[in-house]
Amino acid sequence: MAIYKQITPEQLVLLQQGVVAGVDEVGRGPLVGDVVTAAVILDPTKPIAGLNDSKKLSDKKRDALYDVIMANALAVSVGRASPAEIDQLNILHATMVAMQRAVAGLSLRPQRVLVDGNRTPDFGGIAADAVVKGDGLVAAISAASIIAKVTRDREMEALDKLHPEFGFAKHKGYPTKAHFDAIAAHGVLAEHRRSFKPVRQALGLA
Repeated sequence: MAIYKQITPEQLVLLQQGVVAGVDEVGRGPLVGDVVTAAVILDPTKPIAGLNDSKKLSDKKRDALYDVIMANALAVSVGRASPAEIDQLNILHATMVAMQRAVAGLSLRPQRVLVDGNRTPDFGGIAADAVVKGDGLVAAISAASIIAKVTRDREMEALDKLHPEFGFAKHKGYPTKAHFDAIAAHGVLAEHRRSFKPVRQALGLA
């Protein structure tokens, strides 16, 4: 696993030359569901206006940009790691595996991968760099953050329909008071991450 080294703005411009995939994740903090990653290779002839860190965008704007990215990017791939894998590997290593899966699933092999954050996994010989706050600095990473966020949010909304008593559509599985209260009242679901402390406590394992 490669650790972040500081990248200057000038270096960042050079790193974005050629066929570059941006990679980001969502869902490291929730108590339930997959950690979801996305890899996106944008088409330089089709710039997309409004790309930004997905957390800084409204739901409506994210949904609109999701459609634009899917229609105009050269390649998009989603990777994930399940709650069972998270419990087995820990959340950091499971996230790295999910990133590897996203890049491996691209229909176009990138020359370089730029990952949001401070570390990258091995992408099978493809050059990779970690970019701190990359989701606000690199368009391809911004696009990946939007794809990952919208994908996971929609999965939480689908889970909410199966288990409306948990309120997943609102808190998206994050450790909120409403989520804690639902676990206390209704127990733990198969989709919960059993290695996370609040879930372990609910199961009497901590």
